[in-house]
Amino acid sequence: MSNIVIKRVPELIFSGEYTKANNKDWHGQHFCCWQCDESLTGQRYVLRDDHPYCVSCYESVFANACEKCSRTIGIDSKDLSYKDKHWHEACFLCTTCAQSLVDKQFGSKGDRIYCGRCYDEQFASRCDGCHEIFRAGTKKMEYKTRQWHEKCFCCCVCKVPIGTQSFIPREQEIYCAKCYEDKYATRCIKCNKVITSGGVTYKNEPWHRECFTCTHCQKSLAGERFTSRDEKPYCADCFGELFAKRCFACNRPITGIGGTKFISFEDRHWHNDCFFCATCRTSLVGRGFITDQEDIICPECAKQKLI
Repeated sequence: MSNIVIKRVPELIFSGEYTKANNKDWHGQHFCCWQCDESLTGQRYVLRDDHPYCVSCYESVFANACEKCSRTIGIDSKDLSYKDKHWHEACFLCTTCAQSLVDKQFGSKGDRIYCGRCYDEQFASRCDGCHEIFRAGTKKMEYKTRQWHEKCFCCCVCKVPIGTQSFIPREQEIYCAKCYEDKYATRCIKCNKVITSGGVTYKNEPWHRECFTCTHCQKSLAGERFTSRDEKPYCADCFGELFAKRCFACNRPITGIGGTKFISFEDRHWHNDCFFCATCRTSLVGRGFITDQEDIICPECAKQKLI
């Protein structure tokens, strides 16, 4: 079987009544809305993809709904669009102050639009110094989670802007190096100058190593054995010469430095190593002894003397 193909043959226009649209000529009865087939002759229409539509069909099929009032934005209204949303010209207003945004700068947050001033007041980041907002083009200084205007990023003591200089944060404050040093740096108890490295702690007070010296001879005590008198440090030699008891046997000072042990008896004192029998030279530490005038002797030697 053969398929029969029926072709539509264009009709010739002989009469004077016809419509010309989109560079095409139409019989009056054929110039109809592409959607509802109503005649468009003498009516307003809109062409879309080379097809004519009556105003009603065009608006129902193609027109956008206004984001604010939800009504159709007809062909007689301006359709203002932003991020796939549409507004009537009269509905394109700031969400907060209702000022028209037509031909003005605006910002958006979520589904809402705002004039520049209202957007800044509600959403713009603020300076941690003056708490004012950062306007467009303003230089911003940032440190960790905080931010400042350039003029507000300054030392909390001297108020001089930090700029590109080094600074020290402490708690919620920012200090320039000099002000931080003046206020918080460790200072030597002797010279009152800042201790920048090393140092010695004595009686819970900080000292420069070169400042921690013997009160009498000024010899450096850093890393040396020392003791104190009246809260003042002395080297072992000076302390012994000035304050220490003297051994009855060797006449050298008994300082006690380094855990030195000594024996005391009737206002006389001996180093442990010097406390021995005057006769046999046996150590008497931890033993009984007998005095013989200024001498001390062991019991055995005492017995020999009496025989």
